[in-house]
Amino acid sequence: MRARNRKLDMQADRIEAVLAQHKVNVRVEGGVVTPRYIRFDMRPQLGTKVRQVASLAEEIAMALGKRDARIVRNGAAISVEVARNRAEPVRLLPLCSRLPAMPPVTAVLGVEEQGAPLLLRLTSPDVAHVLIAGTTGSGKTALARTLLTSLAMHNRQGEVQLVLIDPKGRGFGQLRGLPHVLGGIVSQPEHAVSRLRWLAQEMERRDREACSTPVLVVAVDELADLIQTGGAAVEAMLTRLSQRGREAGIHLIACTQKPTAALIGGAMKANFPVRLVGAVAGRDEARYATGITDSGAEKLEGHGDFLIVARGEVVRFQAAWLDQQDLANVTEILTNGGRCTRRWTDPDMRRNPSESNPRATETRPQTHIPTWKRLIHQLLGAGA
Repeated sequence: MRARNRKLDMQADRIEAVLAQHKVNVRVEGGVVTPRYIRFDMRPQLGTKVRQVASLAEEIAMALGKRDARIVRNGAAISVEVARNRAEPVRLLPLCSRLPAMPPVTAVLGVEEQGAPLLLRLTSPDVAHVLIAGTTGSGKTALARTLLTSLAMHNRQGEVQLVLIDPKGRGFGQLRGLPHVLGGIVSQPEHAVSRLRWLAQEMERRDREACSTPVLVVAVDELADLIQTGGAAVEAMLTRLSQRGREAGIHLIACTQKPTAALIGGAMKANFPVRLVGAVAGRDEARYATGITDSGAEKLEGHGDFLIVARGEVVRFQAAWLDQQDLANVTEILTNGGRCTRRWTDPDMRRNPSESNPRATETRPQTHIPTWKRLIHQLLGAGA
């Protein structure tokens, strides 16, 4: 621990030295070590331009021996974020063991900077539909699988059902065994059109009958590919669902590499108020994906390093990871009717899913949430 603290102090001194050489007088006043990166917080003097500090990102990264540095403004502070030499994965099952209770229709995303679990309540008025964007290797499909599996873990079939559309037939294939999956996985364009048409009809029926249960979570992998192969019919029905689906209990989770208006209709794109953005190719792609300028998404590390963007607020988080064995154990427990026991929260269940540990329900979550981030947690309904 002492050696690590000395190294952090040395890195902070180097950041200050680089900025001082360019006549930017700031001091590093703290920070945080996350599973994926290290953040240094600086308090600039009055009149210091954030863009001036951001323009020195390459020099700071070189001084620290890093590939690049992400510089963002956090309230009155300016933060420098650099990757750790060894990233630590965040496993979904141990993370879930920290949650004694879950609000309904709420998914586990991962952990934010302070290590607090980050949750997403789909039925919150400010959520409705979620767009997951990122280049190949960013972890967007893995995050979608984690999100969908956590919904199945914490909600009964009569409460939540999953409709999976996967044009390439690979991203959601591992979820095939979950009992919450409705009608199997759709991969052919003509079958996708049929499934979306049924969803539109179901939405209209629910509107007439003032019904919104069970919640239908419609997950689409490779959204742009589906629209290109399915044509105007697919785009029109997806647009209708994104505009009117929330009140009927229908929510879209869509994954895509480049969510531009040219590939995805502007009307549909406007109806995804929450975006989960992983690593992207450049600044233009970062602006397309997040909907804001200078988000720094182009400097994310990939493999589960994400930003959550909602109402202009941006929070960096590490997505939870669910490997094939854990998913197989969860599927077996759910299929055998074990949802109410929450046995998957015990890490020992990865070795023997037929045994349960009563101590798993006695754990307590980390409740500390930084003051400046409480807004985003409240906005997303992310409180247990």
